[in-house]
Amino acid sequence: MDNRSEQTREYAGEYVEVVAVRDDTTAPGAATTAVRLLGLLPSHWSCAPRVEQDRVRLLIRLEGTGGHAAIRGTVHRVLADRALRGWHAEG
Repeated sequence: MDNRSEQTREYAGEYVEVVAVRDDTTAPGAATTAVRLLGLLPSHWSCAPRVEQDRVRLLIRLEGTGGHAAIRGTVHRVLADRALRGWHAEG
């Protein structure tokens, strides 16, 4: 097993998928959460969201992020923001 968390998956060596899941039905919906996530992530990161009912998938381009550990750390910090209450990283 490699040192990457289960919450991130690499695609073609260029992108990492990060999944946020709603665990509180009173939390804002996925579309609102996707906008908030994108707004709180570093502005130089290249991200493509995919919104599902209780899940937001982000494809984040590895280039310029500092790698998997930096992505995991940043996503955990962002998901701890009060605006994203009721959501957590899958994995």
